[in-house]
Amino acid sequence: MERARQLLGEMLVCCFVVVLLTGAFLAFFYTPSGELVAYDGSHEPLRGVALSAAYDSILDISLEVRGGSFMRNLHHSSSILLGSGVVVWLLLGRFRYASAVLGLGALAGISGYGAADDILSGTVLGEVPIPAWYGLHLLVAVAVGVVLVVSSRREAARRAG
Repeated sequence: MERARQLLGEMLVCCFVVVLLTGAFLAFFYTPSGELVAYDGSHEPLRGVALSAAYDSILDISLEVRGGSFMRNLHHSSSILLGSGVVVWLLLGRFRYASAVLGLGALAGISGYGAADDILSGTVLGEVPIPAWYGLHLLVAVAVGVVLVVSSRREAARRAG
């Protein structure tokens, strides 16, 4: 059982690194703005439609940036795998910070969708400015990293002592 926990912990670290790397890649092309712009990308049915600059940049990442759609999918899939792994770790009963990571992960998911201005648009949560969602998304990513580092250091100290 201990070996399974160790492998799961290593998987969580790998997933988190993938989420960070793909998120950094996506951040280079993302525009966190709610300003309305006319779409002028390659998707013909949307050409000329007014949409937020954030959603326009997401469409550009998906359709124009080489590997952008793959990176978006990898970012999303790794985030889900990270959350699922934390749930399994929680079920194993040893990860004291699992509930914090799960809560932060849920907040990261909601803020990620809010920053994209697609799913939450037109809802009560859609009234929050896009830069605030993006800032919250970045802040939560740092918080998850801090919780994972602190928990792994305490676990290592407990094993050594």
